[in-house]
Amino acid sequence: TSFAARCEHEATQLAMRIEETAWDGDWYRRAYFDDGTPLGSKSNPECQIDSISQSWSVLSGAGDHARSRRAMDAVYEHLVRREHALIQLLDPPFDKSDLDPGYIRGYVPGVRENGGQYTHAAIWTAMAFAALGDSRRAWELTSMINPVNHASTPETEAIYKVEPYVVAADVYAVAPHTGRGGWTWYTGSAGWMYRLIVESLLGLKLEGDRLHVTPCLPAEWSEFKLTYRYRETEYRITVLRSSVEEEEQVRVTVDSIAQADDYIQLVDDRKTHEVEVRVKA
Repeated sequence: TSFAARCEHEATQLAMRIEETAWDGDWYRRAYFDDGTPLGSKSNPECQIDSISQSWSVLSGAGDHARSRRAMDAVYEHLVRREHALIQLLDPPFDKSDLDPGYIRGYVPGVRENGGQYTHAAIWTAMAFAALGDSRRAWELTSMINPVNHASTPETEAIYKVEPYVVAADVYAVAPHTGRGGWTWYTGSAGWMYRLIVESLLGLKLEGDRLHVTPCLPAEWSEFKLTYRYRETEYRITVLRSSVEEEEQVRVTVDSIAQADDYIQLVDDRKTHEVEVRVKA
């Protein structure tokens, strides 16, 4: 208990110090060099903005809400390349400046971590928009990351050049290879992609034997259905967008019985249960 209390205290102190020193005016800086020079700042000739700091200011829950939203707007403005369906990790890439961030400068500008799409970070960006309740951007960016959409036509596949049925670790952002996939079959990014879809967008969050459903629905969806297996028990879940404007909470019914709580209490009774979840529009 004492160690947990210490961790909570240090986390609070760290969040305070970040807010005091790492805000750059429109987004959070990424790091500092040993001499105090910032990285990920408008004052840098290269790597003026990095997506990870902005996304994790949201996902960690530690960032100031107004600042985090402003920082994510900056990511959308500076790092989302809609014309090429990719999301840069940072911009501008490292090339000629005196900044030495380490091995990522060994990559050609616009490739992998050095200003290309690093898919881990791209997924975190979509997750962050979902956490903010910005369903339009969350689904737009998920569509960009989805490898299937990079092979929707012979022309797009000729640009992407790699397997469209697995996740690529990176996508190039430099001519003449802009939009080309890099290291494929990348299980780390695939795992995060799964979490983005199931947890951030469809809203499933398992907490012991409680299943919460708090989706981030696209505007054109009125409902979706899924089957969830809990051990040897099947839950057939229909999620509906509520039409009742004043309704604030999630409403759950299991086998036509209204539940007192806003989650599904999972029971392994080897029966099939019909569940309806109504969520606020």
